[in-house]
Amino acid sequence: MAEVSFSDWKNFLRDFPNVHILQTAEWGELKSAFGWEVLRIINGKVGVQLLFRHLPFGFTIAYAPKPVSFEETFVDNKGVLEEIDVICKKKNAIFLKVEPDAWEDDFDLPSNQAEFKFSPHNIQPPRTIILDLEGSEDDVLGRMKQKCRYNIRLAEKKGITVRTWEDIDEFHRMMKVTGGRDGFGVHSADYYRNVYNLFQRDGQVELLVAEFDGKPLAALMVFAVGIRSWYLYGASTDEERNRMPAYLLQWEAIRWARSKGCQQYDLWGIPDEEEEMLEKGFEHRQDELWGVYRFKRGFGGKVKRAAQALDRIYQPWLYHLYQWYVTRI
Repeated sequence: MAEVSFSDWKNFLRDFPNVHILQTAEWGELKSAFGWEVLRIINGKVGVQLLFRHLPFGFTIAYAPKPVSFEETFVDNKGVLEEIDVICKKKNAIFLKVEPDAWEDDFDLPSNQAEFKFSPHNIQPPRTIILDLEGSEDDVLGRMKQKCRYNIRLAEKKGITVRTWEDIDEFHRMMKVTGGRDGFGVHSADYYRNVYNLFQRDGQVELLVAEFDGKPLAALMVFAVGIRSWYLYGASTDEERNRMPAYLLQWEAIRWARSKGCQQYDLWGIPDEEEEMLEKGFEHRQDELWGVYRFKRGFGGKVKRAAQALDRIYQPWLYHLYQWYVTRI
């Protein structure tokens, strides 16, 4: 197995039109600029991008987010797994966390994989809504809830316009407003600037802003890799909300993803509850991501839950100490 460069990894991924954004070379570069060490390995048609978080006293945590093909890489190819074990032990990893690129309903851990255990903790938001982008624009609109379509048209009638944008500092300011309102964490301006610059090189990201009379009201970053697209970062002010700028903005992001040939759109991050509970609670719950769900559900799509993260433990007592710490922060 060979450790490969940024460009070699990009070439390798060209054979995977369904690759997840978290396995892209650009994502590895992003994380390496913010405290992670990235290592990419390829053996024939099998490869994985690993991230290592350095801890005190020389220990690390290894993380494989959404590997290109979890089943082939780690289960069917024993040689690859053994090599990954060697690397993780050299890096003094306490454990390796893998988040399979699979849905919960479609994933079972084979009985011969006793070395892995289902983890009590995911890193990425486990539950999301996936929009089907196939068909015509009318087809996509037809899958939305009537109120959402109405709000898109209303925004247009009330003078909202959407355009591409490059003002990362203003976007970051808007993100802080939204994070405080909806209860989610916000990265630094430099983080969003790095994200934009890395993915913009190959046209895999667009920053869009919704305005009224030239004043920014809402903005988002939409990503496209292969046949998949993601709405990872979105923000809005508390002004002119009656003009529904976020609805037209999201629709234009969907249209952009379709122009890139994407077949699905991941709305990324809703409360981790069963759909029945989500539908019962969204009208009166305001805490955490419930307001986000209220907005996202209008665009139609299917509520999906990712396969639970898996941990491969190398240093058991330190692993249990880490789990104890995580439950208390």
